[in-house]
Parts: sequence; C-alpha cells; structure tokens
Amino acid sequence: MSGAVKSNVFGSSGTVAAAAGGLSWQDVVTASTVTVESNKGYFINTTSNACTVTLPASPDVGDQVILLDYARTWDTNAVTIDSNGNDFQGNADTYTVNYDTEGQGLNIVFSGDTNGWIPTSDIANAFSHISPAPQRAIFAYGRLADDSFVSMSNLVSSSGVIAADVSGVGTARHYPTCAPYGTDKGIFRGGETASTRVSLSNLVSNSGVIAADVTGVGTAILKGAGLGYGGDKGIVAFGGTAAGVTNVSNLISNSGVVSAEVTGVGSARVYTGGMTYGGDKGIIAYGYTNAYVKISNLVSNSGVVATDLTGVGTIRNHMGVSTYGVGLGIFAYGATTGTSMISISNKVSNVGVVAADVGSIAGTARWNLAAAGYGSDKGVFAYGKPAGSITNVKNLLGNTGTMAADVTGVGTARAGLGAVSYSQSA
Repeated sequence: MSGAVKSNVFGSSGTVAAAAGGLSWQDVVTASTVTVESNKGYFINTTSNACTVTLPASPDVGDQVILLDYARTWDTNAVTIDSNGNDFQGNADTYTVNYDTEGQGLNIVFSGDTNGWIPTSDIANAFSHISPAPQRAIFAYGRLADDSFVSMSNLVSSSGVIAADVSGVGTARHYPTCAPYGTDKGIFRGGETASTRVSLSNLVSNSGVIAADVTGVGTAILKGAGLGYGGDKGIVAFGGTAAGVTNVSNLISNSGVVSAEVTGVGSARVYTGGMTYGGDKGIIAYGYTNAYVKISNLVSNSGVVATDLTGVGTIRNHMGVSTYGVGLGIFAYGATTGTSMISISNKVSNVGVVAADVGSIAGTARWNLAAAGYGSDKGVFAYGKPAGSITNVKNLLGNTGTMAADVTGVGTARAGLGAVSYSQSA
C-alpha cells in the first residue's frame, strides 16, 4: 500500500466508547502483526516493535473494532492499519493508514462498501502527570560567622520543623549546588573548602542520610543552579570556577550518577538559582556575571538548557529558591549588592513564566540562605546572612506562595549552605 491518511482526522477528544451490547477485550498484543475480529477490543503494545493490524475481510455494517496504545509507545513504533480489501474512511485499501501518536485510541465502525471503516474517534488520551512531590528536606554544609566551614546538616519534617544539628558527613565546605533525583533523593555537588573549590558530591538517601564523598566529575564549581527534570533526574549548571564564571552543566541520572560536562548555553554566571516547574521541566534565573543580572534559562524535560530569556524583576543573586503548590516555584530574598539585602519574591508559573516582583514579603531580608520544598506543596527558607551577623531564622512558604513571618531558628547559624528535598513519606 502507498500514500497516507492523516491520523486523528476528526481532532476529536473524550473517551473511546464501547460497542452497544458490550465489547470483548482480548489479551495484549505484542507481535508485529495481528488479524483482529469484529466487535472486539485490542491493547496493542509496540514497546519493542511496530505492529500491522489487519481488519476483518468481510465485516457487516455496524461491526466495531477498538485499538488502544497499551504502553504509550505508538509515537515510537506506530500501528499500521491493513483494511484487508475494504475502504478506510472512503479511501481505497491502496493507502497506508498509520497511527503514531502517544496514548492514542482508535474506535472504528464499518459503514458499508462505499466508505468502509470509519473512525468514530481516534483520540490521543493525554497523560499529564507529575511525580509525587517530596515530603521532607535537608539543609547541609555552610560557613560560620568565624569563617570556618562545616559539614553538619539539619533535617526538615513534613510539617516544616527543622531538627537539631546532625554531625556532618563529607568534606566541610560552602556553596554546594543541590538537585533532586530519583523522585525522592538528592545530591550536594561541588562547593568551596577553606583552600580550594571541589567537584566531589554527596548523595542524600530517601531517609535523609548523607553519604560519604564521591569523587567528582567535571570542573570544580561553586554555587551554580540545581533542579530536577524529566520527573526523576537532575541537573546542575552554571557556577563559579577557579578561573571565573561558567555555563557548563552536568546531568544527574535517576540513580544519582553525575555525567560528564555538557558545553554551556546561556550567559555564564554564579550565585544563581534553579527550580523545577510543571513537574518535569526547570528554570534557572538571576545571578552574577561581572554584574548582578536577572536573565533566565528554561530547562526542558530532557535536560537541555535553553538560551537566555530577558529577565523579570529586580536584579540580584544569592536568593533562596523553592517549589510550592503543584508545579509552581518561587525565587525569594537575595542581594542587589554586597551590602544591600532585599525581601522580595518572584513566582514561577507551571509553564515557566517568571512573575513581577512582590515587594516587602515577610521575613528578614538576607542573602546566602537556602530553601527547599517540603510537605509535597510548601517550602522552607532558612539560615543566611542579613546585613548584620549570620542567622538561623526560618520562613515557611505556604502552598499559595505566601511567605510567613520569621520563626526562631534551630541549628547552627550559617550561610552559603545548600538544601534539597527528599522522601515521599511523611
């Protein structure tokens, strides 16, 4: 057969209706060919191969066949319809009829010899889903008021309570870059010790246990941006090297393996921030090049960093960044100069649009703080450096993006630390 008949001709939506009087559903089809029978339904699994479906040779008017994309793989391995000598939607059997849309369902009825088989619907059933959001968070590492570096950590419960210090694991440092991975775990990567910048990393289990140092991959970088993408993977990008600022990135697999560097896209900068939005994509914004900036870069659900977008809001760096709600995020606090701390925020929609400044939000204006999501739809901002001394104050972020007032801090006051969410158990 040759030619082409367009998939989803009607552009219809809804659900595939069963035949009046019922429909007999058959076992899942994994073969490359199958001959179907009238008034039956078939789950077509094309995970390993395409499939040619041969329709009945002598159907009666009103006979019905339903085909469903069992594993949502028709976009990779398509289903081809062989109408077996009959017309298909008024077209002769010399045409090729392909269905190649993920999640598609095809309901066809035989109308007679003139037009043959006619789709009553050939919809693509949407599968828009977001991985379950983590319930807990962890703050770790940082720099004390006396300029010493620490590796201590503090766990955050599913109700936003920060626990007392836990003795540190791994190299004491500040300015690590943090990212989630595997839907319920996290990673602290890179940073700066008292003597050098490092590329090592420490994994965080889904019970909040920080593992020993893992030998680093790629350039030693401090304070880039980290976020989750694709539902279960992570990325760290941008940051400061010994030679200056960079825009390289490293992908993190869903088992926590850091990949080799990818040549950067977008303006090289440090002290930036990143977050996941929409469940499987991300955004990186603000920071410092050789000046404070507000540019942003979107990250696709396959971990590709896009080119610069014109920034929104006040230029700044050293913000706290957290998710909240469902697929939403927020940048909050930060500094516009080395001595000018601010208490503003910018929300990020579930399609990655940064909103205008919300000024004078609750909480102490500060920079060098950290933030992470908790309780599946809220956030916690804590620690950092106000205009005065280093603090351990915290601010809880509600699931509507409203920041609460200062709460007396728990744990050692420090700045330049990192935070990441973990665990799907409350």
